[in-house]
Amino acid sequence: MSATEPARCLKCHRILRCPSPDGYGPKCRAKVRRARANATGHHAWQVTKAVELLELGALVPLRRHRSRTQIFLTVSDDGSEVYRTAASGQCNCPAGLRGTRCYHVAAAAIVAAA
Repeated sequence: MSATEPARCLKCHRILRCPSPDGYGPKCRAKVRRARANATGHHAWQVTKAVELLELGALVPLRRHRSRTQIFLTVSDDGSEVYRTAASGQCNCPAGLRGTRCYHVAAAAIVAAA
């Protein structure tokens, strides 16, 4: 993004008057908070880590697949790796490759549900 290009919401792509560190506008942020309250199927610590990931702006939408599956780029805890995560449950992080649920998927599911 260049200096002349305005900041846009990561979810709805509207221009942000007041850019925020997480990359969401006020309405989309409220939707994400409501979706977080309804997050099921993940442990409480995973939801907490997912919320932290969202607040840091470390979940960036990559594209929407033809089948409406949202794909995101997620940053690892230490910031050294970037993973591809789908809201449908796939992630190429070490936990996701073992077939266990990871907090990256929880964050993607929260954003997709919002």
